[in-house]
This record gives sequence, C-alpha cells and structure tokens, in this order.
Amino acid sequence: MKRTLALALLVALAILPVLSVTEAWARAGGGGSSGSRGSRSYSSPARPGASPVSPSQPSSPAVSPAQPRSGWGGMMGGMLGGLLLGGLLGGLLFGGGFGSGIGMMEILIIGALGWFALSYMRRRQAAAQSGYAMAGGGYGGGPAPRDDAAVSARYGAGPGGATATLEPPAGPSDLARGIGHLHQMDPSFDPRGFAETASDTFFKVQGAWTARDLRSVSPSLTPEMQAKLQGDCDRLRAEQKINRLENIAVRTAEITEAWQETGQDYVTVHFLASLLDYTTDESGARVLDGSRTEPVKFEEYWTFVRPVGPGPFRLSAIQQS
Repeated sequence: MKRTLALALLVALAILPVLSVTEAWARAGGGGSSGSRGSRSYSSPARPGASPVSPSQPSSPAVSPAQPRSGWGGMMGGMLGGLLLGGLLGGLLFGGGFGSGIGMMEILIIGALGWFALSYMRRRQAAAQSGYAMAGGGYGGGPAPRDDAAVSARYGAGPGGATATLEPPAGPSDLARGIGHLHQMDPSFDPRGFAETASDTFFKVQGAWTARDLRSVSPSLTPEMQAKLQGDCDRLRAEQKINRLENIAVRTAEITEAWQETGQDYVTVHFLASLLDYTTDESGARVLDGSRTEPVKFEEYWTFVRPVGPGPFRLSAIQQS
C-alpha cells in the first residue's frame, strides 16, 4: 500500500505542471474554433507577416528567425534527465537505490511522465514567444525599406564588378491575389480600413459575450455564428456563470487571407491581443475560473464573409489557439 501511494504521488507531481498551464478561460467562441470558412474550414489560417497593403504596394516579406530544434540529442537528454529524477526520488523515498523499494518499471514510468510534462511546457513557451514576435507586422506600416546592396547582389553587378545569376521576381502572394480579386468587384475595398472595422467588431462581440446577449451585434454575425455564440451564452446563463472580458488591448489586427468562392468574398484577420478573462457566479463576488488581475495573452483568427461586391461583411468563423 505504501509503495502504491508513493507511486501515485510521484505521478501526480509529474502531471501537475501540465495541469497548471492549461487555460480554463472561455472568451467569445468558447476557447476553441467554430463557424465556416468555406472550402478552407478544415485548413489552418495563413500566419501573419509583412503582407502587401494593396496589390500595387508590395512589401518585402518579414523573415522570422529560425527556431532551434532540439533533435534526438535534446530529446534523449530530457528523457535521461527524467529517468535520473525518477531514480533519485525513488531512492530518497524508499532507500536502497534500484535494488529495493519501487522497481525499474515504476522509475521508467515516472521519468517518462516528468519528461513529457517538461516538454509540454517548453512547447507552449516557444509557441507564445513565436506568436508575439510578430507584433511589429501588419497593415499599420508601409513598404519595407529598399536594400540596394541586396538588389545588386541578386539581380546585377556585385562588389568588384562580379555578376550574380539573375532570378525572376517573385509572383504575387495568395493574399495579394485575393485582395486583387476583391478590388475587381469592389474598388473601394481598403485593407487598412477593413482591419479597423474588424477590430471594432472584435470589441463589440466581446462586450455582447460578457452580457450573454448577442442581439446587439447580430448585424455583424452570420446566422450560424450568432446561433453558436448565443448557445454558449445560454449555457453560461443556465449554469449561473458570467465570463467577464475586461481591459481588452488589441496589439495587432492584420489581414492574412482574402479569397473568393461560390459567389462569396472571404477575409481572415489575425488578432494579437490581451485581456482579463475570468468567470464568476451571478453575483460577481466569487471567481470560478481565471484571474481578475492576471491578463491573458492570446491570438485568434476571425473570418468575415459577404456576397461578392460592395457590401458589409459578417463574422462567419473564429479560430482560437
């Protein structure tokens, strides 16, 4: 019995770090993904980058620094570290090293769980760092400065009169083509203005979510999206809970996709934001999930749709990470 209890304790200690970093908050959309993106509903949205402001104003793509990869060496090192930790804990609790107390199999299980927990936390930290490294991109800036030396090295004479192999210029990106198609049927479409309008919708939907009533923003939602969000709000009301979203700060709002299909215009906007996200009882006195003081940093992709041509867009999908 003592051996079983000790093994259960060690397993709990190994899993605890994973549980501690799991987000319990909801946000508008329920903390997951919902809605329709047409034929792209089952594909991941394009990541943000230095995208063209319009088809006639291309900018140089941003180059993200390469992320180090741990490889087999890092993985094996982590596993060995976990095994060593399991062995040391076993020796401290039971004495006698590997010859008594818990056996080798238990130590292997404990070590593997410890390695899994550490690897999970490292992956989450790396994902957060890579997400917020993009905060300087988007439609807020103009074309990237021209690097004459790089242009010379790529297309013509370099230092000392040497020549480099000529390469044809890159074609328009998928986003530039999509914006161009929208411009054909709606010459007034402005990516910067659309990102600002999407931000306004973002704030209004969060406020309606906290109020648990989506009627005030129904003109900005497709019927399917309104039904999904209102259903989530109704469940919160039935459970006598309020998901409170406060101090919302949008760091970037950037178009990452634009396309047409089956007579519809689609535009996806990437939001990088932070807010206070916590759930209380009806009185607001007791916090059930989240924190009143610790802001949550997050990124989301909101897709908007309309019939092809001039006209208002409506929110059709939310994809949360």
